[in-house]
Amino acid sequence: MKKIATRFLAAGLLAAAAAAQAQDVTIGAVLPLTGASASIGEDQRRGIELATERVNAAGGVLGRKLRVIIEDSGGRAPTALDGAKKLVTVDKVPVVLGEYSSGITIPTAQYVIKEGASHLNIGSSSPRVRDIGVGSFSLIGLDNVSAKFAATDVYEQKYRKAAFIAPNNAYGQGVAEEFKKAFEALGGQVVTSILYTAGQSTYRRELQQIERSAPDVYVYSAYGQEAAIINREAFDLGLNKTQWYAIYLTMCTTDTPAQIANGQLGMEVSSIGPNGKSYEETYSRKYNEKMKSAYGSYAYDGVMFAAAAIKQAGSTDNAKVRAALSEVGRKFEGVTGEISFDQDRQRAVQPYLRMRYQNGAVVSR
Repeated sequence: MKKIATRFLAAGLLAAAAAAQAQDVTIGAVLPLTGASASIGEDQRRGIELATERVNAAGGVLGRKLRVIIEDSGGRAPTALDGAKKLVTVDKVPVVLGEYSSGITIPTAQYVIKEGASHLNIGSSSPRVRDIGVGSFSLIGLDNVSAKFAATDVYEQKYRKAAFIAPNNAYGQGVAEEFKKAFEALGGQVVTSILYTAGQSTYRRELQQIERSAPDVYVYSAYGQEAAIINREAFDLGLNKTQWYAIYLTMCTTDTPAQIANGQLGMEVSSIGPNGKSYEETYSRKYNEKMKSAYGSYAYDGVMFAAAAIKQAGSTDNAKVRAALSEVGRKFEGVTGEISFDQDRQRAVQPYLRMRYQNGAVVSR
């Protein structure tokens, strides 16, 4: 009898917990918690955690606790889609945040908006993101803006012959095209451009190919663990004797040993705006380290933005929340700065930073 009573008690506790969760306001996120971009995904998770804690400390949303259900993409589009399907059809969330890689974000977002929920892009920058469709909103700038910034920065450093390498996906294709267009408009030359197949154990062949073009600067963009292989092999081949420039420097160096990445130049999205100091301080206090990347703060803004829209909608109804997201996007003060959308629901103004990897850290220059 005692075992039966214990079983009933456990079942009752589970039912009570499920009922309590049913009263929460829930939104979803698909993040790369494993795979090549796991370091970035963990930083995004931290941003989500900090924002959720802040919202709930201030009373939650619509008088209820805010909960963010996170699904791991594993850095793969099929897995990300499975996660998005669960969030939309089982958890019934009105908003999904994520992913990070443009090639994963785009199909995931297309599914989410087709099912009537809304999507917030918190990390992807391919120009193709603009074409996802109504219901997808970007809290981060796209590569037509970032590549132009990078090209101008490289040119102003007096480099004229660039060899370019990036992944062969929606992100890499977009940034390669936009960088070449901007750099050559300034008077520079992209002497070779390589789009590599992701997931390889070595990139020596690609590195030797760009070396043969004798550039005065190597410009690259790669996801954390893949960037670590590229950086290590470039170091072994002696390519680091020529300057390396990273588009999104924290992404490119987060998994690379300090002695190998030391001296790299690059650009980065500005992760902290005029109102972002408290986020930076809270992050350091909670995790006992400085921010791991520039992307946790965009995930933080994603949660705060979604919460503001649900409050404005006064409901978690998909259509009402989608309309409210557009309204909130007229002007929203995030920790990354002011967020306002253009006619295609993309962030209209994106701040960037000129950075250097020095003594194990990414610093301003």
